[in-house]
Amino acid sequence: MYRLLAALLLGLALTPALAAETNAPDADAPPAWAYPVNPPDFKPAVDDGSLRHVPGSTQAHTLSQLRDFFMAPDWHPGDHPVMPGVVASGRKPDVFACGFCHRADGSGGPENASLAGLPAAYIVQQMAEFKSGARRTSVPSRLPPQAMIAVSRAVAAGEVETAAAYFSALKPRANITVVETAWVPRPYVTGWHMAAEPGDAREPIEQRIIEVPENLEHFASRDSRARFIAYVPPGSVERGRALVADGGGRTVPCAGCHGPNLQGLGAIPPLAGRSPTYLVRQLYDFKHGARAGSGSVLMQPTVARLEIEDMISIAGYAASLPP
Repeated sequence: MYRLLAALLLGLALTPALAAETNAPDADAPPAWAYPVNPPDFKPAVDDGSLRHVPGSTQAHTLSQLRDFFMAPDWHPGDHPVMPGVVASGRKPDVFACGFCHRADGSGGPENASLAGLPAAYIVQQMAEFKSGARRTSVPSRLPPQAMIAVSRAVAAGEVETAAAYFSALKPRANITVVETAWVPRPYVTGWHMAAEPGDAREPIEQRIIEVPENLEHFASRDSRARFIAYVPPGSVERGRALVADGGGRTVPCAGCHGPNLQGLGAIPPLAGRSPTYLVRQLYDFKHGARAGSGSVLMQPTVARLEIEDMISIAGYAASLPP
């Protein structure tokens, strides 16, 4: 566990072999843009002791404080109820604060899951599947799922139930703008997600989703009000709308399980307004067997005929909907 924590704090300088996992020549390999892996020369910024701020908050934190896995920065305490201990500070030495990665209000980011408004039973089930090995990832070197697997083995059942009840009761916010475009700001990988290079450099979007924070510094400071732009290929949203509605001969209508407007149904999770990069990873993992838990019985045959282009369209459409 301590090795995992050290790797997370340092950004883990991966070997070229590991980094190449997402760049394999196989056309059906996990798409690198959906599974960002920090490059071998990745170096986190050095803490110079200065205080960081975010808009709308009077608080201030150093970079070291913002990297403390046993503290969920609470920039906007009025946005949510009081966090339970497991969400706010975790339990040393093995249970990280849930709100550190998933944010105090459950908003998460492209590198992990938004938990706000997910059914409590679904959250509990996912933790059980991380623990049993039924839920894995198609790119094992990515540290966010590694952290989830490690925490799932150390956390107590009561702590999981408490965290699940807290996040389930939160109302998700609309924080993603979906933009259809043929050209995107040149992206790079930092912190297991994509960001836009400063300046005016552009490149073709091709068959990708490029999801980046509107303000990288605020997101890196773990601001729960951070917003994102998800660039998708032209026509993706309408194509996704059609696939969700009737399957387009490739899948089945999504509303039957995920509810009208993809806002969830019973213990089935909502998809509306969620990170499209995250959604593509889940579709890909279901198709290729990395997710083999209880939901896979229905999901694997549903996604079996989907290509990456289909996943992009479905995820882009889902992200464009109000949560």
